[in-house]
Amino acid sequence: MGIFTRFRDIVSSNINSMLDRAEDPEKLIKLMIREMEDTLVELKAACAAVIATAKKLQRRLDEIQGRQKLWQKRAAMAVDKGRDDLAREALNEKRRFANMADTLQQELMEHDDMATQYQEDIRQLEDKLHAAREKQRMLIQRHLHARRKKRAQEEIRRADNFETIARFEDLENRIERMEAEADLVNYGKKPTLEEAFDKLGLDDDIENELAALKSSRSQECGT
Repeated sequence: MGIFTRFRDIVSSNINSMLDRAEDPEKLIKLMIREMEDTLVELKAACAAVIATAKKLQRRLDEIQGRQKLWQKRAAMAVDKGRDDLAREALNEKRRFANMADTLQQELMEHDDMATQYQEDIRQLEDKLHAAREKQRMLIQRHLHARRKKRAQEEIRRADNFETIARFEDLENRIERMEAEADLVNYGKKPTLEEAFDKLGLDDDIENELAALKSSRSQECGT
């Protein structure tokens, strides 16, 4: 397949449509990008060759036009000297170089047009390549997101299975037993002497407060 055929196929292709139909979109976009990059290299090389040839043609044209002007001067000099025969020969040489210049001018215009077209093709392909790379970046992000989501769902399923729940319940039961054992450490323990006196004082306070409440209620009822 020639470079121009490949270029036209690439530029006219619908990337989104092709990816939608592909079994492996990531692999396809990778191949497409590689094809675009290879074609772009060839286009740039061809464009550079055309530009280089155009420069050579321009140098050759400048030289031919210089020779044309030289024979024009010689024809004028021969006329001034009364040498019509030399003037005719000089004019013939001038015409010959003028014809060569016309041919070179035409070739130069064709090469300039080719270079312009190459540059436009390169611009279009670079735009297409940029779009493909952006599409590749989005596909990779979607792939990573899908993988993370899949792992999260797997973790959730693992956390919801019977074995995991049983382990959590067993751990909860163990903690509850440890808490109960801690409560039993002080259960039935004989209070210290200081604690006993504190309790007596607390009992007296309660009794005094109760007596005061009864007295207050009695007075209210009597009135």
